[in-house]
Amino acid sequence: MLTSDDLAFFAVVADSGSLAEAARKLNVTPPAVSQRLMALEARIGMRLLERTGRRSTLTDEGALVASHGRMVAEAIEALTEALGDRKSRVSGHLRVAAPHGFGRLHVAPVAEAFARAHEGVTISLELSDHPGAQVLESCDVVVHIGPPGPLSQVVTTLAPNRRLLCASPAYLEQNEAIAAPEDLARHRCLVVRENDEDVTLWRFSRRRHEPATVRIRPAMSSNDGAVVRDWALAGMGIAIRSEWHVAEDLAQGRLRQVLPEWELPPADVVAMLGVRRGRSARTTAFVAMLRQALNPAPWRQAKEATGRHQ
Repeated sequence: MLTSDDLAFFAVVADSGSLAEAARKLNVTPPAVSQRLMALEARIGMRLLERTGRRSTLTDEGALVASHGRMVAEAIEALTEALGDRKSRVSGHLRVAAPHGFGRLHVAPVAEAFARAHEGVTISLELSDHPGAQVLESCDVVVHIGPPGPLSQVVTTLAPNRRLLCASPAYLEQNEAIAAPEDLARHRCLVVRENDEDVTLWRFSRRRHEPATVRIRPAMSSNDGAVVRDWALAGMGIAIRSEWHVAEDLAQGRLRQVLPEWELPPADVVAMLGVRRGRSARTTAFVAMLRQALNPAPWRQAKEATGRHQ
């Protein structure tokens, strides 16, 4: 017979990339996880994980146990939270995912403030290159920059964020002038490669003009936006970067906006919430605090402050 502890244990194992990762989450050793898993499988007489070298995949029975484990864990969390609501307390474990750079600069301080304000809450903040809707199964809040995928999820906008075409003054002074989007095809372009997005097709719009699309040939590319920004600062070419990431560089003159009269598709900062977790009191409270911290957008405040002191 399976117990609630068994279900909670296996839900952690199923949501981890390896037994070592599960051990870290459970604060035990990898051999302890392996032994408990084998004992569980022996007790129910079924294989829950297929192990091939360091890789593990769920069997059909394992997927069934994992799904029930998640439901039990969520039911326990919901009950704990409902009892906490009767005491006017926000409690439980909050799981947040965010992009590396933005998460360190803007989400981590809010997580710290939230933990100070709500002693009954524990927080996990996972930073990755491009967190998206696929991590909603294991997170309460996913902070995402850009349009979310077309999935059935709760999405709320936290702050506006434009995408800007920019380059260093040195690059612009040493190369052919850029008067229209089509001129970019003759320049060194720097791109951030994200998922399967076509990053070589740059789209522009302008009031009272037809939209323009340009197929560029990347001179350099990386999956890390900070690296591409550094290349742009070093004069290696022209890049599209988020306003939050380069606002200070533009205000200080380290970068210049290229074709400022043309607009790129925006990449607003949004919070994606799991359908069930979207109603969580701790999730609602955290998103409210995060929105307050980002309103007005800090990157636009910095630009305005620089303008006033010039």
